[in-house]
Amino acid sequence: MNTNDAIAYRIKKLLKEKKITQYRLEQKSGVYHGVMDRILLGYNKTVTLATVYKLARGFDITIYEFLDDDIFRSEDLEIE
Repeated sequence: MNTNDAIAYRIKKLLKEKKITQYRLEQKSGVYHGVMDRILLGYNKTVTLATVYKLARGFDITIYEFLDDDIFRSEDLEIE
């Protein structure tokens, strides 16, 4: 799994945990629908730190909380 896949996984997990829709996250974070779709479908291979920061704000959490998941600690995580 690469970092972009891990970010998509984390977004999906937080959407379920926080019980919010993708649309609501897009509105709160300012991340455009097309960008969000490309991330979640695995088409976007360059998710920036700025985008991760916006997503975290959209979830009303810190960037540290966003990245605080076992998926980012995995030995199998490929850093590109």
